[in-house]
Amino acid sequence: MSDLNLDNRLSEAKKEYEDLETDIANFKNWPKEKAARFGELAKIAGMADELEIINKEITEIAELTEKETDAEMKRAFEEESKKLEVKKDSLVQKIKDFFEPKVQERENEAILEIRAGAGGDEASLFAQDLFNMYQKYALKNGWFFSLIDESKNDLGGYKEVVAEIRGKGAYGKLKNESGVHRIQRIPATEKSGRIHTSTASVAILPIAKEEDFEIKSDDLEITFSRAGGPGGQNVNKVETAVRILHKPTGIIVGCREERSQLKNREKALKILRAKLLAEKRSKSEAEIGGMRKEQIGGQERVEKIRTYNILQDRITDHRLQKSWHNIAKILEGNIDPIIEEFDPIRSRA
Repeated sequence: MSDLNLDNRLSEAKKEYEDLETDIANFKNWPKEKAARFGELAKIAGMADELEIINKEITEIAELTEKETDAEMKRAFEEESKKLEVKKDSLVQKIKDFFEPKVQERENEAILEIRAGAGGDEASLFAQDLFNMYQKYALKNGWFFSLIDESKNDLGGYKEVVAEIRGKGAYGKLKNESGVHRIQRIPATEKSGRIHTSTASVAILPIAKEEDFEIKSDDLEITFSRAGGPGGQNVNKVETAVRILHKPTGIIVGCREERSQLKNREKALKILRAKLLAEKRSKSEAEIGGMRKEQIGGQERVEKIRTYNILQDRITDHRLQKSWHNIAKILEGNIDPIIEEFDPIRSRA
């Protein structure tokens, strides 16, 4: 949806809301459908007003920045402008979601994918820390959390791990976690006390429906293997683990956690659809040129979104330009303060 179309939809929604508002005295006698529509329009009108305020603040700060001669004040204005742009992006996406029922349906389901990046074994251990953090956050919210596929190193860290999350607002709350996470710490195996910097990429993908994509069987290369655990434990006597290559895109997905080959195949296809949907959205956003391109799910993603500095006990989100302390508590799944900075209304709903 282009910015122009969004403006038109907002204008139409506000006009409909104002028309209904003139008849608010008869609210008790309205049919349920009309009352529900009024409630929905009230939310849209509220977000439209909020967007108008943010745009006004962005314009005012731009004018102040242009006139300011003091370098320090100029930097302060620029930082504030960046924060407002982040809030605007989040709000615009939230408004778009209201106009797209399929997007609303997907707010409650997500695929979590974490891949170790630069840093070798330490990056895999960091990927494990992130996985544990999101799993605990999901449990605190009462969400369903299920491991789909994993690949570990010799230290037990994740080279790659995929999970499914289902629950109220799961995708809506977690989608801003997508990107490259960086950690700075002294590994337990580091004898010289040298600080290591490692990275892991996180992708939060909405679950696509079967009708979103026609996946031709000829486009798939499916292989099966035994779903064995580390050290030879839990090795299946039959080949239940599934790997699927989508030949047109080169995307490879897999699942080994279910006991049956059929269930693993179904879950692998679910991941494939999620990745194809993410790729479609990424291309669409690049073509429209409205919102910044999101390279969800690819190791090629270079946007560093967050740094975890263990020595200084500080987590910094580089998009918000804001920091939090007590990393140990946050890694235990207490990430609400960060989540709410992107969308306090949605996060507390």
